[in-house]
Amino acid sequence: MDRAALEHVEQKVREEVTKRFPGAPVAGVALLGYGDDPAVEPGEILLRITIEAPDGRAGREEVMEAFHRANRKQIEQFRDDLMMKLPEMRRLEFRAGGNDAQVLHLTLGRPDRPLEARAAGAGDLTPVMARLGPADLETLDTLITVGIAPNRAEGVRWALARIRERPAYAQLRAKTREIEELKAQF
Repeated sequence: MDRAALEHVEQKVREEVTKRFPGAPVAGVALLGYGDDPAVEPGEILLRITIEAPDGRAGREEVMEAFHRANRKQIEQFRDDLMMKLPEMRRLEFRAGGNDAQVLHLTLGRPDRPLEARAAGAGDLTPVMARLGPADLETLDTLITVGIAPNRAEGVRWALARIRERPAYAQLRAKTREIEELKAQF
């Protein structure tokens, strides 16, 4: 989605947030596309809603918990409606205060299948979280852009598969087994 279209949708979403959360101390609404935030992958959109909160972690946590308790049903319905209207939106984020704020992340997807269920349903796949620097993100995003991988997780899996194909990897695995056998002798 280009910047002009994103700004138009952002205005509509801002109006919707005001309507759905009347009286809530909403300080800002932002639609972030690829390049606006490192967490946003190519082709994805993140909706960040900032709630007014006092400085300090305790105050922000209190505001976020109160907002979530008071608006749990509205948040779930809003998430479901967003999924229908904006398929490229992958994350809904409520943030209390500034950049170092308490954050409530809601990953959009099938609401009847939480992350744990999706991981369990993936067979023998194990979810892994990694912190990557700019060069690594650029590499993964290039794989996505050219169509080698649909997302960052699949890009990492693709890269690991390429490593396993290398003869040096087989040698490394053999050496690892030898070391384990030696350790077992102690």
